[in-house]
Amino acid sequence: MPLKRRKPLLSHTRPHVPHSSANPTKLSSPLTRSIIRTHHTLQKRLAEAHAKNDVELAASLEAQIAAQGGLGLYQRVSMLGQSAERGGDSGQVLRGWVEKSFASTNGKEKGVENGGSDVIESAKKIRMLEVGALKVDNSCSRSPRFDVERIDLHSQHPRIQTQDFMQRPLPSTADEKFDIVSLSLVLNYVATSNKRGEMLRRVHKFFIQPSLPTAKNNNSSCDNDGGEEACPVFEAEAEERGFSFPGLFLVLPVSCVINSRYLDERRLEDMMRHLGYVRIHRKMSKKLVYYFWRFLGGGEDEGVEEASASEKSQPLFRKEEIRPGAKRNNFSIVL
Repeated sequence: MPLKRRKPLLSHTRPHVPHSSANPTKLSSPLTRSIIRTHHTLQKRLAEAHAKNDVELAASLEAQIAAQGGLGLYQRVSMLGQSAERGGDSGQVLRGWVEKSFASTNGKEKGVENGGSDVIESAKKIRMLEVGALKVDNSCSRSPRFDVERIDLHSQHPRIQTQDFMQRPLPSTADEKFDIVSLSLVLNYVATSNKRGEMLRRVHKFFIQPSLPTAKNNNSSCDNDGGEEACPVFEAEAEERGFSFPGLFLVLPVSCVINSRYLDERRLEDMMRHLGYVRIHRKMSKKLVYYFWRFLGGGEDEGVEEASASEKSQPLFRKEEIRPGAKRNNFSIVL
């Protein structure tokens, strides 16, 4: 009688996750994606355990995260994704938008209007706060147009400050403010829906003073589908004025907006309008979606650093299903 084959243990069916000392440059694309997905899942479960005050489960999950290589390995495989062989860094898109807009002005020096530094000037660099910075030699850092300040939870370089954006002191002078805040593959790393909303609420506190009409006075909509385009509402202005500031450069995995039960692009735009933004640029690739949201001010949340207790218990944008389906993901933002 032939022996029955034993089913493999579940642990044996998972891809091998190398120790943190392993060289990530030798890892395949499927394995790096597996490491990133596993890390995100464990971080989400850890946040849920902390919320429930489940000390035992939290300790177990922290041990699993450490055994996988922790944040250090996660960052190194993320850096691998920014290599030229794997498609380059997301800042190339932002730099391309800026360079294209600057070229449309024929390199003419632009004056500052309405007291706001909202257009590119030939002699003035664009100040950018890069949250979750992994490298100091990415596309924007190599551009003479940018002056980049970098922060990350777990710095991998002496020129990247170890800092939690949510704990960063608010600016007290104009010199501490920025033309652009970059959240490239940062918001999706945040463990809970509520904390993602809190992060979005906080961004505008670090901007230079915006000028031009406020979002409340703008009833236009930018609902283009697919590909890469500028918002048609502001195309004429962009041609005349160049790239306008301040704004948020936001990059998300494309699945966050095309395959989530709780978020699509229309809902994301409604949230951003509520916060005082309008979408100027958008590009969607097979894996990522890139946005530049210009902050106009006048949003309903302006002047509010974080949600009140009543807003947290009854948020305007709740976690509610808008796209049913068994194969959807659970990414969401609560505001």
